[in-house]
Amino acid sequence: MENRLIQQAKQAIQRITNGNTLSNEDKQAATNAIQSAYTKATPEEQKELQKLEQQLRDHQELR
Repeated sequence: MENRLIQQAKQAIQRITNGNTLSNEDKQAATNAIQSAYTKATPEEQKELQKLEQQLRDHQELR
């Protein structure tokens, strides 16, 4: 079963990358969600979290 923290991190990234205008606090919340998810993530889930981090970085570079 997927880690709830990972699901929250995914949702945060989706909100940011779906073109919604979000504040720096929202972006920080997404980063925090990813970091929190790492604490209980399996190696496979950690790879998924790395992809989410990259999506966030890519989105920030486009802005």
